[in-house]
Parts: sequence; structure tokens; C-alpha cells
Amino acid sequence: MEKTLLMAVDLGTSFIKAGIYDLHGNCIAQELRNTICRQPEPGIFLQKGEELFSTVLTCMTAVINKTPKAAEDLEAISFTGQMAGFMGVDKDWNDMTGWSCSLDTRYIPYAKKQQEKFGDDFLLHGGTNAPLMAPKLEWFRTEFPCESGKIAKYMMLNGYCLGKLGGLKIDDAIIDYSLITWSGLADIRAGSWSEEICSGLKVDPGMLPRIVESAQICAYLQPEMAAVLGLPAGIPLVAGAGDKIAGCVGAAVCREGDMIFEASSYGGFSSVVGEYRPDTVCRNYDGLIGADGKTSIAHKYIPGSGITLKWFLDNFGKTAGMSDFQELDARAALVHPGCDGLAAVGLLGGSAMPFDGGLKGMWIGYDWTHRPEHFYRALLESFSFDLAFTIDSIETNYPECPKRECKLTGGGASSRLWAQMLADVTGRPFQKLNRKDSALWGTAILAGKGLGIFENMGKTAGENIEAGELFLPDREKTEVYHYLKERYRRLRDSMHGILDI
Repeated sequence: MEKTLLMAVDLGTSFIKAGIYDLHGNCIAQELRNTICRQPEPGIFLQKGEELFSTVLTCMTAVINKTPKAAEDLEAISFTGQMAGFMGVDKDWNDMTGWSCSLDTRYIPYAKKQQEKFGDDFLLHGGTNAPLMAPKLEWFRTEFPCESGKIAKYMMLNGYCLGKLGGLKIDDAIIDYSLITWSGLADIRAGSWSEEICSGLKVDPGMLPRIVESAQICAYLQPEMAAVLGLPAGIPLVAGAGDKIAGCVGAAVCREGDMIFEASSYGGFSSVVGEYRPDTVCRNYDGLIGADGKTSIAHKYIPGSGITLKWFLDNFGKTAGMSDFQELDARAALVHPGCDGLAAVGLLGGSAMPFDGGLKGMWIGYDWTHRPEHFYRALLESFSFDLAFTIDSIETNYPECPKRECKLTGGGASSRLWAQMLADVTGRPFQKLNRKDSALWGTAILAGKGLGIFENMGKTAGENIEAGELFLPDREKTEVYHYLKERYRRLRDSMHGILDI
């Protein structure tokens, strides 16, 4: 048992990552490979399934080759990755649509139309403000009828890669509970596909994958794939979970009231709550299902937040002599809360919760005294305000939830400026985690759970993670930010439709 190794594979947008772990949370080896992305013109973002799968095999092979005795000691493989998107394959698992995530925005007109007609059903029953699979399915069916007619199953990347590695028949394709919310086609309370929504959208439920638990063994590594990887055939393939839910597992976010914010390309916030209670007033969060198939997770993601900050650094920070985020932070830390009157809406890729696909970015209130650090800090404040709205809604809808500190992870967690700002804006303590691989480690835990090695996933994660620096809210700044937060809400909401052509 002590020699047992577990592999986790992260199916990201820009990269594929694979890690091999022992049972004590130690990463024995890790590899990363960039994916092939094509952006021939604005609004089009293309990734081919076969190319993605080839990159997965290359990455897995590389990490196996770096691990002594991997062929002898590797006991299970599990998957994590993108949680929202669309892929259609034929009966032989050939990619018919390409993998289409939110960066491919050709579906937006269909999303707006579906939102007008089914928005309440999406939120009340499906758990989401902004589904992706449902509108992308209608978009593809309408604009590519020939290719659409060849589709046998719609699925996510986890199920696609597992199915190809395990040689599943197309009717046995799977999706785990954590991924069904953003399809827009599910009834999350029942943990099933919604007959009502599917009927309204003219989707045959038989073309959707079967829903399984995240720790379920769904297939076994087939001889042909095993030969490519240099592994023995028959290794169990565990479903795994979406990256946000896998991150909750790896960070031991499992008790009611536990919170985590992953400051990454798409900043994601998750809070463990009781039963799903939709935010019908402000629509500030979605309802995800935890890795156990039962736990409710109130979730908010901020589209492109980390991407926007990198865009600012590359296009404005560096031209002003600031070569990295550390220099930007150092200068922005000298700027007062509120940026001396400058405010920003940093949602360059639109808003997901509440849904507003046409929203763009804005700076307002600047004059000749404002410098690049003011504009940068205004972006950080805007993302902090957006997160605070969600925490406010959760406190309103779940008054019984314990008020705990929010764990902080992701690339943005290295910013002490932003960590303190998040505490000041929300009025909650924020605590950094010492692990940067919570999602990958959480996926390995799911693999171990599938084998029956880890009985209590929260206990396993908690024993292999340590809390880092704690940031307590400054009450005076919290009062200042309370006013600024409401100003941000008015600015953001006033932009609705103003940029529509």
C-alpha cells in the first residue's frame, strides 16, 4: 500500500498538466504541455479533440517516464479540468464539433435567446446563471447541421479522455456530478438530466452522458493506450471532477461554511452550503454539486480576471517600467482605497453571475494625476467587489452557515496587496494555503477514494495541507469599501446594453 502511486490529469484551456502522487500528498513528478489553440479571428477559439488527446498522451507519458517504478506502483488515474463547454463526438469517438469553451463566443446570440426564455429554469432547476453546453449545442445544430447530424454523444473533456483511454462504448460515456450544472440541461437537486429543460430545448437526453460520482471507477486502461503510455493494461480510470470542485477536495473545503477563492485566469470562489437555494434576487452565484454527489457548493467565477490582469501588465505596466506583478503591486499599494476617484469595471469578457455576455471593461473618474498603478489597483478592486457581492448573497440566503475565513490559492494568492484587499472589501479573513496544486492533489485524492484507500477525503486533504499567512480585515477600510462597492454595482449595472451595436 505504501508504494501506491496515483495519477491526476488536469485538462486546462491553455495547457495539460499531469502529476503523480504518493498517499501522503507528495508530488513525485509533474509535467505540463501547452495545448494547440487557434484564433483565426475575434470570437473564434478552436481546439480539436484529437489534438487535445494527443497532448494528453504526451504529457502523461512524460510524467510516467520521470517516475521510477511508475509501471509497477501506479494504481489509478483520475481527471480534472474545465467545467464549462461543449463537445460532440460520433459513435466511434471522433470529434465532430471541436472542444468549444467560453472563449469561443459565437454561441452568445443563442445564449441570450435561451436566457430570455429559460433563464429562470436554468437558475432554479439547473443551478446556473450562464449555461454553456445548452446554447452551444443549439448554435452548432443550427449553423453546422451536416456535422451535427453525425453526433452520437455530447460530453465534457474529462469524459472524452477517459472514454478514449478506457475504450468505452459511446453509450457508456460519462460525466460526473460536478460538471452537470454548467450544461444548463440538468436538475441539480435530483442529480439527473432535466426532462423539462431538455424537452424545451429539443435535446434528446439519450445523447447526454450518464452521470456518475467523482470517485467512481468508470473504465480500465486499454492495452493499446497502455502500450503508448508505458503502463500495464487494466489500471482503473476514475471519473474525477471539474477543477473548481477538485480544488475544494484538495484544499479540504468540505465543512458547511468553508470557503475558497482561487485567484487564477478565471477567478473562482466556492462555499460549502446546505441545500441549493438559488439567488433569485441578485443572481450572484451558481449551484454546483460536490465530489460526493451530494454536497451543495455555491460558486462564483469571474470570467478572465487573471487574464485581464496579465493583459494590463503586458500592455500598460511594462511600458511604464513595471516588469512584473511584484512591481505593479508595490506601486499600487501606495494608492489609497478608491484609487483617488478612479473606478473600473474589469469584466472584459462579460459577466457570468449575473449573466451579461455583452459587458466589457471600463475605467471612469480619472484625471491627469492618475498613473498606471491607479488603473491596476482599480481592476483589483473591481474583482474584489464582484466577489464580495457573492459572499453577501450567501450570508443572506444561508444565515445558518458558520462564518469562516476564506482560503486563498492560485497565482493571485502571491499578491499580499490583493489578499489584504479581499479581506478589507469582504470583511472576512483570508488565509493563503501552502499548496499550489490543490486541484491536482484533489484529483489524486479522488483516485484514491475510488480505490477505497481514502475513506474520508476531507481528512486526507486536511492532513496534507498547511495554512499560510492570515489577512484580517481592516475595519476602517471595510467601511470605505462598503460605499465603493455600491458605486461599483451602479457602474456595472448601468453598462448593461450600452455597448450593444
